[in-house]
This record gives sequence, C-alpha cells and structure tokens, in this order.
Amino acid sequence: MDDVSGEPIDGNALLLAAAQASVSGQRLPTLVDRAQTLLQTRLSTYRRRYEQVYTDNTQAVFFVETGHWETLGDEIGLDRRERDALRRVHAEHLKQLGSDLGRREEFETALELREAIVIGTD
Repeated sequence: MDDVSGEPIDGNALLLAAAQASVSGQRLPTLVDRAQTLLQTRLSTYRRRYEQVYTDNTQAVFFVETGHWETLGDEIGLDRRERDALRRVHAEHLKQLGSDLGRREEFETALELREAIVIGTD
C-alpha cells in the first residue's frame, strides 16, 4: 500500500473505532496500514495457526487469542492507545461483516473470548 487508506477495514468500522478509542480518526487509517504491512507478511502463518472465519478476494479474517494485539503492537512499536484502537477497529470490522453475513451474534459472542485479525489479500 503506497497511500494511507486503512484498507481492508470498512470505513464505518474505522469511524466507530475512532469514536471509542483515544486515537484520532485521521491517525487510525495510518495505524491500520502499519499493521497491514506486518500482517500481510504473516498471512500463511495465520492460515495455518488460527481459525479463519471469513475470506474473499480482498481479505482474510481470523480469530486469535486474547492479548494478540498487545504482542503485535509491541512489535510495531505502538503505545497502549494505538494497540487498543487497532484491536477495536478489527473487532468492529468483524461485527459489520457479521451483520452482512447474518452472523453478527456469533461473531460478537466469539469476540468475548478472542480477538479478530483482518488481513488484506489483494
């Protein structure tokens, strides 16, 4: 990704997460892009190690253990607020996807025990 986009995260998920997090809505797409840079290099590892709950031609979505975003945030060099914002935006994206698929309740229940990771695949 050459430009700051926040892809593949849904725009509504970005807005909702920004409203809940202590990170500005202008900064959040940059954080998403930074995370995607790392996550895309690990896509095959995520496919082998974690439950993939959805995939299409633009994204793959996984459930990972609680605390996963803390570890990733440390690797990327993010502070607590930035890690929390990324965790929230990936969870919001999954909830919106769940609404589109008629699986929102299932995804919300799963998010009580796990975290979501969305990786762009295009």
